[in-house]
Amino acid sequence: MDGTSPPDVDDVVSTKVQKAAAPLYVSRIKVHPKDVKGLYRRIKWAVLALCLAVYYLAPFLRWDRGPTAPDQAILIDLPGRKAYFFMIEIWPQEVYFLTGLLILAAITLFLVTSLFGRLWCGYACPQTVWTDLFMWVERKIEGDRNARIKLDAAPYSAEKIVKRTLKHTAWIGIALATGGAWILYFDDAPTVIRDVFTGNATFTQYFFIGLFAATTYTLAGWAREQVCTYMCPWPRFQGAMLDDQSYVVTYEEWRGEKRGKLAKAAPGVDPWAGRGDCVDCNSCVAVCPTGIDIRDGQQLECIGCGLCIDACDAVMDKVGRPRGLIRFDTLANQACRAKGEPVTHKFIRPRTLIYAGVLAFVGAVMLVALLSRATVELNVLRDRAPLFVTLSSGDIRNAYTIHVLNKTHEPREFALAVSGLQGAVLGVAGSDAAAAPVVTLAAKPDSVATYRVFVTVPAQSVRGKASSPVRFDLKPREGRGAADYDSVFLAPGR
Repeated sequence: MDGTSPPDVDDVVSTKVQKAAAPLYVSRIKVHPKDVKGLYRRIKWAVLALCLAVYYLAPFLRWDRGPTAPDQAILIDLPGRKAYFFMIEIWPQEVYFLTGLLILAAITLFLVTSLFGRLWCGYACPQTVWTDLFMWVERKIEGDRNARIKLDAAPYSAEKIVKRTLKHTAWIGIALATGGAWILYFDDAPTVIRDVFTGNATFTQYFFIGLFAATTYTLAGWAREQVCTYMCPWPRFQGAMLDDQSYVVTYEEWRGEKRGKLAKAAPGVDPWAGRGDCVDCNSCVAVCPTGIDIRDGQQLECIGCGLCIDACDAVMDKVGRPRGLIRFDTLANQACRAKGEPVTHKFIRPRTLIYAGVLAFVGAVMLVALLSRATVELNVLRDRAPLFVTLSSGDIRNAYTIHVLNKTHEPREFALAVSGLQGAVLGVAGSDAAAAPVVTLAAKPDSVATYRVFVTVPAQSVRGKASSPVRFDLKPREGRGAADYDSVFLAPGR
């Protein structure tokens, strides 16, 4: 067998020069990831396409909620102070649902990390998705790794200026589309697009388009791996989620070492005798988006994307050695493979059981709360000035501001009564109806109705009591749903 050359000599030279030239304190050494083909690269493209499709197209999905509510499936309606997610409608006082959602997301991330390492970082993190997209554009315009390295080192020429202009123009276009898509989640998407392109959008809308475009352009186009290495806190504490049974990108050192170039051997001599399978081609380093060498072991910068696996498998195919020198595996399994012992897959472990249990508990609580939440809410504020009024008849009157929250998409009428005060009658400010034990309050669909209600009580019912408990009971004239609110009724006390 004749000697097998590295996939690209320039890759090895440039990588070794970068390593040798890096002092203790140094400016950023730009990473130029090489294009690679393989299973994990295809998975990354599929996840990238899915994530981008969801982000850019989700605001255009429609969901019929009736004539009184917006029909955008996913909408955060800040002026209306509500959030919509398909059939779910969240009011400001139900922000605990958002808290629960964030807890679910965090626990899910912990569970996935404990099982499969930095799967989120390598495939679905927005920084990874948009960086991959920006690098794809860069590769299409400026060429693959070696061409980009040479272009960076070359003086400015017409060709370099044209390529850089095209690249940054494309980046800015993607960044603007990203910022524009973000504001579509806060207003009707078709209307916002029309207003933006006709100059009728608000200053706030243009501001946030510019803000998110600038951050996308900076983080995905310029910062790239530095975000993962220096800005993101997740790598710092993900180690607490991992153990020796977590699947991470590993290098089979027991099989790959002693590494070295594969030289031509004499006839009848095994060229692999006395050496490992690693031919030291540095392909794994050349394709790494963070520029690390996975053969050095687990590192903070590794995002677990698996591109080094694709690169190494391709080299193993060329030199006729088994695939899997770099693979997704557990550290425990690697220790077993090194000893020739059978490997095991322990997905059920104490930490995964804890994460799964917490996840199930929080999910169940949120589901029960969501299914059992009321369609009407009542809020009562007692007037503080004056605290009470003594009428000419001797009766005592307190005034209250009543807020009736109708969460349905239909107009409703409610009966309001009070309990705890003998002989109490109610009157509604602005109404011609006489005071009565029960009054009717109307509420428009999906809105808050506000009324000023007077509660009048005979003096003998509160004689000697400066403060008496009172309960307001609200019941719909038709349909289900009721609410109550405890307050106090103030009197002279003597």
